[in-house]
Amino acid sequence: MPENIQKKIEDLRTELHQHNYNYYTLDEPSISDFEFDALLKELQELEEQHPEYHDANSPTLRVGGEVTKNFPTVRHRFRMYSLDNSYDFNDLEDWEKRIQKAVNEPVEFVAELKYDGASISILYENGLLKEAVTRGDGFQGDEITPNVRTISDIPLQLKGDYPQRFFIRGEIYLTRKNFEKINKRREEEGFDPFMNPRNTASGSLKIQDSAEVRKRGLSSVLYQFISEENPAKTHWELLQRTRSWGFRISEQMKLCRNLDEVKEFITFWDGERHQLGFDIDGIVVKVNSLAQQRNLGYTAKSPRWAMAHKFKAEKVETELQKVTYQVGRTGAITPVANLKPVLLAGTVVKRASLHNEEIIKKLDLHEHDCVFVEKGGEIIPKIVGINLEKRKPGSSEIEYIKNCPECGTELLKIEDQAIHFCPNDLHCPPQVVGRMIHYVSRKALNIENLGAETIEQLYRAKLVENPADFYALTRAQLLPLERMADRSAQNIIEGIEKSKEIPFEKVLYGIGIKHVGETVAKKLAKNFSSIDDLKNATAEELVQVEDIGGKIAESIAAFFSNQENLLVIERLKSYGVQLEKGENTDELLSNVLKGRTFLFTGKLSLFTRDEAEEMVEKHGGKNISAVSKNLNYLVVGEKAGSKLKKAQDIGTIEVLDEQQFLDLIKK
Repeated sequence: MPENIQKKIEDLRTELHQHNYNYYTLDEPSISDFEFDALLKELQELEEQHPEYHDANSPTLRVGGEVTKNFPTVRHRFRMYSLDNSYDFNDLEDWEKRIQKAVNEPVEFVAELKYDGASISILYENGLLKEAVTRGDGFQGDEITPNVRTISDIPLQLKGDYPQRFFIRGEIYLTRKNFEKINKRREEEGFDPFMNPRNTASGSLKIQDSAEVRKRGLSSVLYQFISEENPAKTHWELLQRTRSWGFRISEQMKLCRNLDEVKEFITFWDGERHQLGFDIDGIVVKVNSLAQQRNLGYTAKSPRWAMAHKFKAEKVETELQKVTYQVGRTGAITPVANLKPVLLAGTVVKRASLHNEEIIKKLDLHEHDCVFVEKGGEIIPKIVGINLEKRKPGSSEIEYIKNCPECGTELLKIEDQAIHFCPNDLHCPPQVVGRMIHYVSRKALNIENLGAETIEQLYRAKLVENPADFYALTRAQLLPLERMADRSAQNIIEGIEKSKEIPFEKVLYGIGIKHVGETVAKKLAKNFSSIDDLKNATAEELVQVEDIGGKIAESIAAFFSNQENLLVIERLKSYGVQLEKGENTDELLSNVLKGRTFLFTGKLSLFTRDEAEEMVEKHGGKNISAVSKNLNYLVVGEKAGSKLKKAQDIGTIEVLDEQQFLDLIKK
């Protein structure tokens, strides 16, 4: 009977949700992994046979498999503020005095570990996970719901007496164990290891295939309940309730009666943090009473009722074994110190960036020096000094290399710049790969499913050497690549084909002419209707274009004087890539802004800078790049700085916020 099948499916889902809660939230599994997998397999088979009973929050969907080609931008219903930082107990004491003065009554605090990961806001409706959004700029973020559904300790369905609709916020992070597993797998596959767990967790949330996200083994901790109405009087009580609904909260958090207890908590974890299985970079202290929180309110960027106490960077001593050199995607050379492995801030450090030749000289670095290593912001290892007492007699100074370590070309050092470059941009492997990665990037040709790792594989297999080679690829060539499924190969071919519709200005940016960024490409495309017109333009014609100076004009001329570049351009033409302006590129929507000039500054939240500048142009206005008497309107977002002050000093420039700018267009 259909009713019996539906009930069986629903019962299995309920049972599996409970087992997930027992395992991840209570840490008290009641069945073996084998038994759990058997129940999950039974449910999967029933769901495949009866798709009419589909449920987006079924435990079977934890495995992922949904491909998200674009992550929609979603505005936060409640802004996600940042926290003020303290670096010593004096800062905390000053903060407490401000709180006492404002509330004039006893204050309790909740002290929590500051997990080092990526912030997330999750919406639940009727007990079901509805939507998950990254922090973004605090006002809006990317909607990544399919990926968050794969994280095992985030409940898909709640239990108990929960509110009908609310948001819960927390941190997505990687345990050290899972981070090491990922890097071990990458090294076995011939890829460079990831730098640190935090960036890896954040990057994992934006992988397009949710099945790949699942493989990363992400974890979560939830620390803030947000709703129109709170079902409790204190932050502590709220978090305990969220735990009963199925959320995983920090086991180490503590209710503190006063600031002395907060200090004890901080001191304890400053020493013990490396015993944890995950990274923290400080302690978050919050006022416990929700009424007091409301009374204290917010500054322009932070809640007055919370403070992040950051741990001081640790420093250790180890031996410099050798200096090697990496070639960046733009040809920039970065020296790297290879160190005798040493434990620092909970992880084993083997390498540290030396940035450039000037840093090496400033440190007076010699071979096999004993060096002091610190983690900047608890993330990136750096050498901060030399133990001269241990320097070996007769040791030689580190001499910066003269030739590219990848292709052997003699390096160039541009005057007034600290960086050395490899000029062999067309044949130096990292630069070749970098140029192709740039070509497929979101702001250029936006070829979906064709990421950096896949391009590196294609290059090693000698299938691609320049952007034009993408258009000659076949599904049969892609399928032998490691971890390449039939559907993935088809998606790549379709993405390449779709890129032929991308407009000229983005193609111009994508082909990678030196110094031609997004804005310059847009202005060139506006003044030259095709790639041939641009190729044949004289230096005098180029510099007449707004914001095009002699340096950019020389770079354009150098690009088109190279026969290999011309061959790539001709091949792109033959494949149907848009290398001339479309008919409706410059079509105006109105002349409402005609004769008026605009400049945007600060962090914009209602639209991106690109979108804003496009709106100006589509309505007859003009964008300019600096504050001057020629500017009519300065549109300011959050944290507007020197440009706003300069505009106010001039006095004739009208300052608008984002909404006023939109209202101006509507008029």
